[in-house]
Amino acid sequence: MSSHDEDLIDSAIFQEPPGYYPPPKPATFESRTLQTGETLRLRLVGHNPLWGHHLWNGAQVVTDYLYDHREELVQGKNILELGAGAGLPSIAAAIWGAKDVVVTDYPDEDLVENMRMNVDAARDLLPCSSNIVVQGHVWGADVKPLLANLSSDSRGFDTLVLADLLFNHSQHAALVSTIQATLARKVGALALVFFTPYTPWKFDKDMAFFDLAREGGFKVTRVVKRVMDKLMFKDDRGDELLRRTVFGYELTWNELDR
Repeated sequence: MSSHDEDLIDSAIFQEPPGYYPPPKPATFESRTLQTGETLRLRLVGHNPLWGHHLWNGAQVVTDYLYDHREELVQGKNILELGAGAGLPSIAAAIWGAKDVVVTDYPDEDLVENMRMNVDAARDLLPCSSNIVVQGHVWGADVKPLLANLSSDSRGFDTLVLADLLFNHSQHAALVSTIQATLARKVGALALVFFTPYTPWKFDKDMAFFDLAREGGFKVTRVVKRVMDKLMFKDDRGDELLRRTVFGYELTWNELDR
């Protein structure tokens, strides 16, 4: 037997038979009707280790908050969303008159393409004055590609959106770094950080993010506490009230408050 034949036999040993792996889960869809009447049909990836296959409570509640405060936070503003998943807050903000909207999540091909599909599906609902783009971004990495989407007279984003990201405890410092590098240093600029403690026994670790934010030069103000009607993960353990509660905070620059 030749060495070539032996190579073919060896490689065949490690090939799984057809159907060995389960097929990838198909995409799912969630519909959300905005306060202004538009209905968004949001595509969610079938499954993703980065949890992009859920429409999170934090994203839904921060979208409501953006609507309630659209005159000061959305209309004519530059908006950046981190860890956007389906992109609900960003798309809604663009519909409500944001100037430039940058929708980001980890540069995973499926996640980024899914965000693009949701943005493209909503194009007909956007006013001519709104510009919305999708990009992959790793928290803590160079933000120049994000800032490049802004007009030349803009020195940063007016409003940042972070919805249900704080369970990534090891990434808190990277998140704060990205906020520092992208939030415009001017009165009125703020980051919205909304989250639910889905693992209540780690609530203190979730809240540790805000200690880092304070150390990083931000004033932290709680603006929302809403109890949702249903649990997202009913079979999980831990305090059910906490697992249904969305907490919302604003981060603003300390030195601009003096």
